[in-house]
Amino acid sequence: MSIKISKKIKGYSVGKPDDGNIPTVGPDPRDAIEVPPKAEVIQMHEKVERPDTLIGATYKIKSPLFEHALYVTINDIVLNQDTEHELRRPFEIFINSKNMDHFQWIVALTRIMSAVFRKGGDITFLVDELKAVFDPRGGYFKAGGVYMPSIVAELGAIVEQHLKMIGLLHDPELDPEQRRLIAEKRAAYEARAAGKDAKKKSDVAAPAKAETKSAPQDLSTDLAGVGGESARKAGEVEFAEPAASGFPPGATMCNKCNTAAMILMDGCQTCLNCGYSKCG
Repeated sequence: MSIKISKKIKGYSVGKPDDGNIPTVGPDPRDAIEVPPKAEVIQMHEKVERPDTLIGATYKIKSPLFEHALYVTINDIVLNQDTEHELRRPFEIFINSKNMDHFQWIVALTRIMSAVFRKGGDITFLVDELKAVFDPRGGYFKAGGVYMPSIVAELGAIVEQHLKMIGLLHDPELDPEQRRLIAEKRAAYEARAAGKDAKKKSDVAAPAKAETKSAPQDLSTDLAGVGGESARKAGEVEFAEPAASGFPPGATMCNKCNTAAMILMDGCQTCLNCGYSKCG
């Protein structure tokens, strides 16, 4: 607080607030700082009440270990909806099936997993724990050539797929050099396979033409048709289309990503899916 003195000071005394002679200056309203209200961000914890309606997805597990399929339903809760802090988190999981042989452990597992979901925090560790379970009777291959060591491991793969869908997990991206190397090896492998296919087709078609020329004139048309049909069938057997997964049919299982995408290139087994190489 400052006061301008316009006259010469002849004497002074210390004033008291009770005298009423001390001028007071109020704060300048322009100096006031407006503090925006703090947004209340709700994090996932066990006290969050379940709303009446949840969104989710249902996944089907068809395993040779079970006679009937398993249907896995994961429901999610949306926190801080319609705000910049909106977050979708799994809230509960259910497994339904006609097969009641494993009802007890299925109910116990889903209740424990649902409790972990509602605790909040990092729940991605469930994926690694479930996928590390091995069946002593042996695993099986699912569609696409992916090996599953147990039915619990496939459940972990489904949880991983769901967490990726809602944005809690992300696939590790390959380096540009790894992508370029995989593309080059795949192109070279397909070119070499195409060359072998063309050579085998020519070898199969040559005997058919020779038989057609040596046949009598009245039976030439029938023999040509039979030869063409046999060549076509042989071509279908020898030169099958690539697998549904998109990798060459001769690819073997990768130890890292459990996908049938390992090919032999330059004397080294290389995976066309994740880039893993036995040669380093």
